[in-house]
Amino acid sequence: MQASPRKRDPGMQEADRQVGKAPPVPLRTRALRLLKRRDYSYVELERRLAPHAADAGELSALLEDLQRLGWLSEQRLAEQLVRKGAARYGTRRLLEQLRQRGIDGEITASLRSELQTTELERARAVWAKRFGRLPVDVRERGRQTRFLEQRGFDHDVIRRILGGSDEE
Repeated sequence: MQASPRKRDPGMQEADRQVGKAPPVPLRTRALRLLKRRDYSYVELERRLAPHAADAGELSALLEDLQRLGWLSEQRLAEQLVRKGAARYGTRRLLEQLRQRGIDGEITASLRSELQTTELERARAVWAKRFGRLPVDVRERGRQTRFLEQRGFDHDVIRRILGGSDEE
């Protein structure tokens, strides 16, 4: 036995549409909802909120206010991204990720010096976890080199690790 198609009441449908409409969400509420989930850079949050802003002045005033209150902090975001990726990636890749997120150049410059001081140890740990032994032939050396390059480690650091050199 086939079920008969349900008949819809046109009046009911219109009432459902009216109930389903929500009032527009204020820009500040949208920003806080986004920041509640994770940190954003100024550029990222501006890009996400721009379609909902009445004008650019309103948006920039809101973002400045959020920065003043400490809810929008590029320094905190940059430190968080570096802390999260430092065990897996080299300085070059981490700085590129910060640049893509729109982090200020002064912040990345200060983090660059910190990352470069620990890059050899971080690269050695990543290499040891993946390979653990020096390459025995040219093919294996190329494979290990490409792996470390893709992780964003400096060529000098890669050469020191694969050459078996421990000098600083």
